[in-house]
Amino acid sequence: MRWTASFGSRRPSPPRAQPEGMDARIEPLAGALPSLAWRWDPETDILSGAFKGNRAGGGLTGTVELADELGSIAVVDVHNGVICGLDIVVWPEVGTVADLAAPGKLTDGRVVLSSKGVKAAVTSVEVNAPLSVMTNRTESVFHLCVGPRRDVDLVRAADRLLIEVDRDGALAGFWLTDVPPFPAEEDL
Repeated sequence: MRWTASFGSRRPSPPRAQPEGMDARIEPLAGALPSLAWRWDPETDILSGAFKGNRAGGGLTGTVELADELGSIAVVDVHNGVICGLDIVVWPEVGTVADLAAPGKLTDGRVVLSSKGVKAAVTSVEVNAPLSVMTNRTESVFHLCVGPRRDVDLVRAADRLLIEVDRDGALAGFWLTDVPPFPAEEDL
């Protein structure tokens, strides 16, 4: 079962209400910082990474598909409400900033997506939101923005995954670090 919400368009717009059921909040990390390894699928250009969620209790377990009007798709893995992985399935146009680097001051934690308004049987939620990606010159760091750029709080959810939540409690983006190079043809 799928639930859809709209986050608006790339054009500036008045402040928007968060879609019911898609609020995000940062919680302290319980236990050690999870490890995540990014993997490329050379046949599909999908970049994936996930770790085992360790939160007990309820919440959405399944996926949140972020899709924009241009056909870009990122899939967020969620376990008991906690974001525990990301797949960039269909890439938006990727911009390059030569010296792009993830922010240095980090707090370890986890990001929990609220499931209020989402029925218990739902395992896949679709959210319409503009997506954009920037990378550094070596393509080892990627910044996936969800919606327009705005003030955010940043949390390190795993050793190679940082998650942004905006001041209104909405998912705002992801930093993917230590991404390996895309496999060369001779490596396949």
